[in-house]
Amino acid sequence: MNRPRPSYRNVFLTFARNSLVRDMMFRGNFLIEAISAPCWTLMNQLFYNLIFVYTDSIGQGTGWGKYQFFVFFATTILVNSLVQAFFMRNFEEFSELIRTGNLDFALLKPIDTQFLISLHRVTWSAFANTFFGLGLLIYATWQLSRTESAADWSIGPGTVLLYIVYVLCGVGILYSLMLTLSSTSIWLGRNQTLYNFWFYITNFSRYPMEIYGGSFPGIALRFVFSFAIPILLAVNVPARWMAQPFAPLNRIYALVAIVAVVLSLLGSRWVFKKALLSYRSASS
Repeated sequence: MNRPRPSYRNVFLTFARNSLVRDMMFRGNFLIEAISAPCWTLMNQLFYNLIFVYTDSIGQGTGWGKYQFFVFFATTILVNSLVQAFFMRNFEEFSELIRTGNLDFALLKPIDTQFLISLHRVTWSAFANTFFGLGLLIYATWQLSRTESAADWSIGPGTVLLYIVYVLCGVGILYSLMLTLSSTSIWLGRNQTLYNFWFYITNFSRYPMEIYGGSFPGIALRFVFSFAIPILLAVNVPARWMAQPFAPLNRIYALVAIVAVVLSLLGSRWVFKKALLSYRSASS
C-alpha cells in the first residue's frame, strides 16, 4: 500500500510556527537580534550617505547615483535577509547533525532530505532587516521618481514583478552556494573554514559589478563571479532592473541570471545527493 505523500507546504508552515514558538520562549534574545541587525544595517547606510557627500555617483558613467545605489543597497539587504531567515541557521547546524549522527533521523523521515535540512528552522528576527530593506527601497524609488526624468527612470507593475522574481533568483543562487559548501561537511566532518569562505566571497556581491572593471584583476573578478560562481548576479540583476530599467545590458544579465539560478540549483542538488552517498550513519 502506497503511503500518502506529505504536504510540503503544511510541513514548512509547521516548521515556521514551531520556530516562532521557540523564539518567543526567549523574547529578550529575539528582541536583541531583531534590533541589532537593522542597527548595523543603518550604520552602513549612514556610511554610504557620508560617501555621497563627496561624490555624485559610484564611478563615472556607471549610472549608480545616490538613490540608484540606495536601491542596490536595499536589494542587498533583501536578498541577504531572506537567506538568513530561511537557510543560514539550518546550514550552520548541518555539520553538527553529521558529527552527532542526528542526520540519521532526517534520512529516515518520509520527506525529501534536502527540504528538511534546508528549512526545518526559520529565523524570524532576520525579517527585521527585510522590512528595513523594503523601507529603504520605497524611499529610494520615491526619490528617483522625483529627481529623474521619465526617459531615464520609470517603473510599472511589470518592473516590480520582475524585480521580485530576480530577488528570488538571487536568493536561489546564494542558497545553492550555501548548500554546496555545507554538503562538504559529510566529507570533511567540520567545515567552519568553508563557511568563512562563503562570507568572504559573498562580500563581492555587495557592490555594483561596474567597479570590477578597467584593469585585469577587476575584469577577472567580474568574469569569475558572474559566470563561474554567479554571486554578482544575485544582487546586481534585480537592482539594475529597478534602479536602471533602461540600461542596455539588463536583458542580457537577466537571461544569464535565470540560467545561472537553474544551473546552480541543479548543481548543488547533485553535490548534496553525491555527498549523502558517502555518509556513514552513527550506528556504522
